Amino acid sequence: MKLKWITGGLGWMFGGPMGALLGYSLGSLFSKADEQEKFQTHYKNMSQPAANFEISLLVLAAYVIKADGKVDQRELDYVRAQFKQMFGEKRAEESFKVFKHIINGNQVSLRQICLQIDKQLPHAQRLQLIHFLYGISMADGHLDATEVTMIEKIGGYMYINVHDLSSIKAMFYKEPEQYYKILELESTCSDTELKKAFRKMAMKHHPDKLSDLSEAQQKMGKEKFLKVQEAYENIKKERGLN
Repeated sequence: MKLKWITGGLGWMFGGPMGALLGYSLGSLFSKADEQEKFQTHYKNMSQPAANFEISLLVLAAYVIKADGKVDQRELDYVRAQFKQMFGEKRAEESFKVFKHIINGNQVSLRQICLQIDKQLPHAQRLQLIHFLYGISMADGHLDATEVTMIEKIGGYMYINVHDLSSIKAMFYKEPEQYYKILELESTCSDTELKKAFRKMAMKHHPDKLSDLSEAQQKMGKEKFLKVQEAYENIKKERGLN
């Protein structure tokens, strides 16, 4: 089967393992050339950073959602809702078809896909991908251990350190000292260390770091920033700080 995704208008943007995976999915779902071209036109009209981010999200979400050996409807609903928020209803349905086909299709080396993403996306955008993946995992009300392991594996392959992974995980998973973990701190830290950590984390997760992405994608990034602010305010309240 000719992989029109690779040889057509998106060939300049995506080759390698992601191009092969998406090419297979697109070729299988849209048999007519005009249908494939219509789907590709969306990406041609986007900035390359926004297109890179969207397709990376599409692929990695499929790996996480099937990590526990089952596909939960609540997780599918979460992904569909996020797609609608980012793409609009019509485009979201097209992307969701490709997403579901990736879930049910043949696997491509996850490590190679993540290495490709690492080359194409800056650190702040890779952190945003991890945030989205944890959101998928929590869509059914709990963090499944196999899904967490998958997200950590993806993070490792994309050269995201364990502190960043733990911080983002703590934004979703309520546990003792949650707010300190979000700020990458120990509860024994001094007030000075607390303020320094907040400034560092606020800068790391500031929405401006995602300025190359689409407006809808940038809105997703604000959630992390607000979680950092919430953590800081709660710790200050606990300590009686102004």
